[in-house]
Amino acid sequence: MAEKEVILTQEGLKKLEEELEHLKSVKRREVAERIKVAIGYGDISENSEYEDAKNEQAFVEGRVITLEKMLRNARIINNDEVDTDAVNVGSIVILKDLEFGDIVEYSIVGTAESDPFQNKISNESPVGKAILGKRKGAIVDVSVPAGVIQYEIIDIKK
Repeated sequence: MAEKEVILTQEGLKKLEEELEHLKSVKRREVAERIKVAIGYGDISENSEYEDAKNEQAFVEGRVITLEKMLRNARIINNDEVDTDAVNVGSIVILKDLEFGDIVEYSIVGTAESDPFQNKISNESPVGKAILGKRKGAIVDVSVPAGVIQYEIIDIKK
């Protein structure tokens, strides 16, 4: 089965590379030291420190594998490629909620770097899917559990 393409901005690529480097160069060493100290406590069969350190080691190694796979399958979106005529990954979109009049600004990113708290939404999220390919002035319906939200695309920027 083909591995899924991971869409990243330059900023997202840099963050993933930094996280991977930190895990490999710092976290692995810290966890290895924790395991060494825990083994020094004696019997590892009932040693919660050892068990906890081994669980953290498994998490770190799993995350390293995940990040390496993501970076191997990454497609980088350069700012130069971002079209301001229609919404794409890499676009910054200003939307107006037509019911309440609220204005929101979202950066459209791939799922790997989405962060709703920083207004970075995935191209695969309900809002992302609804606005992809749409132009300035378009009215879009976004299905949410509570019903449908209508947005107007006010502006599209790089």
